[in-house]
Amino acid sequence: MNSVLSAFDAEQALRLARETFDIEAAALAGLAARLDARFAQAVQRVLHIRGRLVVMGMGKSGHIGRKIAATLASTGTPAFFVHPAEASHGDLGMVTGADLVLAISNSGESGELTAILPVLKRLGVPMIAMTGGLQSTLARHADLVLDCTVEREACPLNLAPTASTTAQLAMGDALAVALLDARGFRPEDFARSHPGGSLGRKLLTHVNDVMRTGADVPRVLPQALFSEVMREMSAKGLGLATIVDAAGRLQGVFTDGDLRRRIETGADLRGATAAEVMHPHPRTIGAEALAVDAAQMMEAHGITSVLVVDAAGMLQGVVHIRDLMRAKVI
Repeated sequence: MNSVLSAFDAEQALRLARETFDIEAAALAGLAARLDARFAQAVQRVLHIRGRLVVMGMGKSGHIGRKIAATLASTGTPAFFVHPAEASHGDLGMVTGADLVLAISNSGESGELTAILPVLKRLGVPMIAMTGGLQSTLARHADLVLDCTVEREACPLNLAPTASTTAQLAMGDALAVALLDARGFRPEDFARSHPGGSLGRKLLTHVNDVMRTGADVPRVLPQALFSEVMREMSAKGLGLATIVDAAGRLQGVFTDGDLRRRIETGADLRGATAAEVMHPHPRTIGAEALAVDAAQMMEAHGITSVLVVDAAGMLQGVVHIRDLMRAKVI
């Protein structure tokens, strides 16, 4: 081991890395140049299946297939991966005549995959092949072939799947992108399949999910004395007090920032009322708005809270920056 490490050639490693990038970039460029109407036909077939897209592949192609299936499923195309070897031992029962198979093999001669092709044919399951073996067993059985031929692998021995798996992955991503566009897939749709992720929280969390309501909202009437305003601010711990009329309609807000500015001017606030000290045009947002919109409003205006009102101007609640942090919206 030490002799191998002592013989390590850093320049050689860098040269091989750059050569790998060049070979794989060339493989992708070739893929794009050969793309034809068969790709559009593949997209159409997937769009019109009554069942699901079943992705299959062995070895490294299988790893790529799992990723392609996951990408498709998360972007609006019901898809799952079935291991060809397991399919021969019962998992083929997952596949129905309403499904469509996407079979991936660089050579098109993977034994475990070719063994189940006749069975799929008897079941009447249509098949799209993603392969570099255009005259292979897989290609002959497929209804449609997507050409993933590469000139050579990036592996110096031209053996380990490298450029070929990059081509397969790129073709799968191209299918997913074309399909999500054809389906009119939106960010909200993506978020629904990723509720635990950052994007899901930002696109699925609304203001009414995180806002404070009822007794947790600091509020006083316009005629309330300044001392009452301060007691309400201190009790609720949000650094503000809302001013509402008897019906609950928002009139204004008084914040700790307003207090600091008043003190700096030397104002005597002891006899003042809430109506006299309030800021009459606070930043507001609707309860159905996205919580991330409230966060953007806070950032844009340098504030830590946004008041929540309905269409009639009735105060419904308040959302504080800490509420957004707890919900992991920011």
